[in-house]
Amino acid sequence: MQDFGDGQAQAPLRVGVAGLGNVGATLVRILQKDGAELTKKLGRQLVVTAVAARSRSRDRGIDISGLEWFDDPVALAKSDGIDLFVELIGGEDGPAFAAVKAALQIGRPVVTANKALLAKHGVALARMAEESGAQLGFEAAVAGGIPVIKTLREGLGSAKIAKVYGIMNGTCNYILTRMGNEDISFADCLKDAQALGYAESDPTFDVEGFDTAHKLSILSTLCFGYEIAPDQIRVEGISRITQHDIKVAAELGYKIKLLGIAQRTDEGIEQRVHPTFVPKGSAIAGVDGVMNAVALETDHVHELLLAGPGAGGPPTASSVLSDILDIARGTRVPPLGVPSEELLPYKQAPMRAHEGGYYIRLNAKDVPGALAAITTRMGERGISIDSVIQRSDLNAKAVSSDGAPTRTVVMITQQTLESSVRESLAQIAADGFIVGEPQLIRIETF
Repeated sequence: MQDFGDGQAQAPLRVGVAGLGNVGATLVRILQKDGAELTKKLGRQLVVTAVAARSRSRDRGIDISGLEWFDDPVALAKSDGIDLFVELIGGEDGPAFAAVKAALQIGRPVVTANKALLAKHGVALARMAEESGAQLGFEAAVAGGIPVIKTLREGLGSAKIAKVYGIMNGTCNYILTRMGNEDISFADCLKDAQALGYAESDPTFDVEGFDTAHKLSILSTLCFGYEIAPDQIRVEGISRITQHDIKVAAELGYKIKLLGIAQRTDEGIEQRVHPTFVPKGSAIAGVDGVMNAVALETDHVHELLLAGPGAGGPPTASSVLSDILDIARGTRVPPLGVPSEELLPYKQAPMRAHEGGYYIRLNAKDVPGALAAITTRMGERGISIDSVIQRSDLNAKAVSSDGAPTRTVVMITQQTLESSVRESLAQIAADGFIVGEPQLIRIETF
C-alpha cells in the first residue's frame, strides 16, 4: 500500500492551457485558488505554467502575469515547460487539431473539451495517443459536468449497453423548457438565450441539432465499439417547433425534448437526433432548463440516468480538471474504451418501425374531401391513425396559392416506419391538399 506522504515528493505536474475563454479562465482560476487542497487530495502539485490565447491584454479575472505566454498553441503543446496540454480552443480543425496532434505525437498527455474535434478526428487522435503512450482525456466534451465518459470507460465493467439517449444541448433544453412553461415563441426564447449567454450569436450549430449529433457520435463509439460516425446520424433541430406542438404535447401527456438516441441492433447501429415527445412522468422529462442528462440501458444495471449541468464555465472546467487529476494519478485507459485497432467499421442500421408512433401537424386545405384524401394516402402505406385533432385554437396562418382557406390538422399514428410516413406526406403534398411543410415528431415510450 502506497504511503501517501511519498506522493507529495513527486515533481509538480506542469499544465499548459490553450484557450482562455469562459472554460479556460475558470480552469486556471480553480487551479490557482484550490491548488493547496488539490495537492492534499492528489499527493502531487498541479501548476499552470503556461497559456495561449488570442489576446494577452483581455481581462479574464485571473492572474496570468507569472505564466509563460504563447501566441501559438502548437508551440505551447510542444514546449518543454509543460507536462500536460489542455486544449480549450474549439473547432474541428485549425489550431486546435494541430496543437493536440503535436502534443500526442511527442507522447504528451492531452485533455480537451472539443466535441467537434473528436467527432471528426477522434479515432485518429486515439491511435496517436496509443502509439506514443500518451493519455487523451475528453470528459468535458460531452454533457459538461456529467461524468458520462468516465462511467462508460471505467464504471460499467462488462455490462453490455443496448441503448444510449439523452438531452445533450443546454441551449435547446432551455428554449423548449421556457416554451413549455411560459407560452412564448421559439424566436423569443432564442433571443433570451442569446442575451443570457446560453446561445451563440449564430445558434445554428446548437438549435439545428449538430452539437448533439457530435456528442452522440462519441457516446456511440464508447457504448458500442464502432468507429465514430457523425455523418451517419439523422439530424433534426428545434427551430420549427411551435406553441401548437407544445400545447398538443402537453394535452396528450408529453413534453418535447431534443434527444440524441443511439441503439445497437442486429443489423448495425441506429443514431438519430430530433425533437421528441417524451412522457411527462419519465425521468428524462424532468430534466429542464440548461440541464443535460444521459440514459444508458444495459444488461447488468438496466437503466442508468446521469444528469447535471451540461454547459458553462464551472461545470465544464470541473470535467476538465477530473481528467487532469486522472492523468496525474497515472490512470490509463484506451481513449475510446477499447484499443482503436479493435473498433469496428461503422455499420448504419436500416430504418425500423417506430414503436411510439408519430405526431403529424399539417395545414390542410379546408375543402370537401381533403381530410379523407389525406387519411387514404396514409392507409395506402399501412399507416394506422390513432387520433385526429382539429380545433380552431390550433389553426396556424397559411395561405394556399389558389386562395383556399386552410385548417390545421394534427394526427397521431400508431407504430409505423418513418419512411412510410414521409412517403405518404410527400404524396399528399403532390396531391395539392396541404400548404407548407408538415411537422413530424417522433413519440417515445420511455
